[in-house]
Parts: sequence; structure tokens; C-alpha cells
Amino acid sequence: MMAVATYLSHLGRSVLLIAAVSILVFLMVRVVPGDAVDVLAIQGGLTQEQSEAMREDLGLTASWLEQYRNWLLGALRGDLGSSLRYRVPAADLLVNALPVTMALAGASVLLGLVLGVVTALLATLWPRSVFVPLVDVLNIWSIAVPTFCSGLLAVLVFSLWLGWLPVIGNFIVPIVILGVDAAGQIVKPLHEELKELGTAPHIRTARAKGLSPARILLAHILPSTAPLLLAMISVVSASFIGGVLTMEVLFGLPGIGSLTFNSISGRDYPLIQAVVLFLAIAVILINFATDLVLRLIDPRPEH
Repeated sequence: MMAVATYLSHLGRSVLLIAAVSILVFLMVRVVPGDAVDVLAIQGGLTQEQSEAMREDLGLTASWLEQYRNWLLGALRGDLGSSLRYRVPAADLLVNALPVTMALAGASVLLGLVLGVVTALLATLWPRSVFVPLVDVLNIWSIAVPTFCSGLLAVLVFSLWLGWLPVIGNFIVPIVILGVDAAGQIVKPLHEELKELGTAPHIRTARAKGLSPARILLAHILPSTAPLLLAMISVVSASFIGGVLTMEVLFGLPGIGSLTFNSISGRDYPLIQAVVLFLAIAVILINFATDLVLRLIDPRPEH
């Protein structure tokens, strides 16, 4: 019963958070000077009368409160509105862009997870090897070097100077950059957790029985880090959104990042609101699902 109340409480906070994000985004996009009609007028040479008529037709002359109410009622019915620039439903644009973003994010998280876990295991297994400083290098790199700086440097070196990789449509470099960044966030806490668990009484007993260090690490210590790994994957996935969107714009990938950039540059209010609402819901769902799994495999936080 207590668990159900906890989940309902989390669900209520999530709904309030989504509502707050929708209001904040609605206000932010409208305080920026100009709107989609201004952008179209510049591109297409609309007259003043044509601009006013288009603004009236798109509902941009209504009060902000009325515009938000209309958008919210539509969103509750599953209608996120139509793009002012592309004249198609915003949901269709999101669906078309989602596979590229999912592929980039999924491959990057997988690479980061493998690199971070393997490096932490090797550093724990051989504490005087090169893998221990490698843990610190990966961690410092993820903290000190933003992914967009790494992306710009990679474009400059591998695409412009060496000519090895194309700039537009390049999937490999963004995956490597984001994967190394994710590994840096995972490897340090995991390494510390592995070292601490290695001092537990049952691990000392396993050593006294003559089990090999590798078997103790893989069969007795690593499974105990599952809650930490799940929590880290949740944090990395949420923080990945900014990096994935930046990489898509930088390397010309047709995902949600490029869609967001185009919607902001075109003052496409419905599309901006749809994209931000989708991203907010995605982050909240990731956190909610992670919390649910953590409580299932480790119920101690409930007490």
C-alpha cells in the first residue's frame, strides 16, 4: 500500500512538472522578438496585409492565455498542433525524426556503458595498472570537455584537415564522442563502488576459499553494483539529451536536435512546444522507470 502511494506521489509530481515545463516553454518562445510570420515574410516577401492576414489565420493575434488554452486542450486530445513552417502536424515531424535520435542515443549509451564497465573492472582487477589513471582521465574528460567542443575539434581534424570522414551525415564520430562522455560519467563511481564492495566480509571469505580474483569480481561483486549502474544510466540518459541534440545539429543528422534547431530559428511555436514537451516527458519517464526498477531490485529506500 505504501509503495502504491509512493508511485502515485511520483506520478503526481511528474504531471505537475510537465505542466510547469509547458507553461515555461510557451512563455519563453513568445518573449523572443518576431514570430513565424516575420520569418516567412523575410523569406517570401509577404506584404504587410498578407502578414497580418496570415497571423490572424494562424491564431497568433489572440491573447497568450487563449493561445495556451487552445494548445493545452489540443495536447490533451493528442493534437500537438501543426508546424507553422512546414504546414504538417508536429507529431508527424517528431515521429519521422525520432528513429535517428534513438539510434544515436542508444548506440552512444551502449558504447559508454561497455567502455565504462570494462575499464572499471580492469582497474579493480589490476590496481597498479594503466587502467587506474585511465579511470581518472575518462572522468576528467567528461567533466572538463563539453561534447560540442569535442565535436567541433573532430570536424576540424578528421573532416577538414585529414578528410577522412564526411561532416554531414556522419554517425561514427558523434557516437564515439557521446560514448566516451558517458563512460567518463559511469567509470569513476563504479570503480569506487567495486573497491568498496571488495572489502566486504563475504568477499574476504571468498578469497580465503581460494576463488580467483576475476571470478570474485564478476560473480560476487559486479552483480551488487546493479542499482548504481541503473541510477548512472538514468542520469547519463537524461543528460544525454543536450549532447545528442548538439551532435545532430553539428553533423547534420535529421533527428530531433535538427528539428529543434530549425523550429527555433523559424519561430515555429507549435513545433517548439511539441519538441520540448516530448523531451520533458521522455526524461520524466526515464527517471520514473529507473526509480521503479530500483525499488523492485532493492526495496531498502522504501524503508
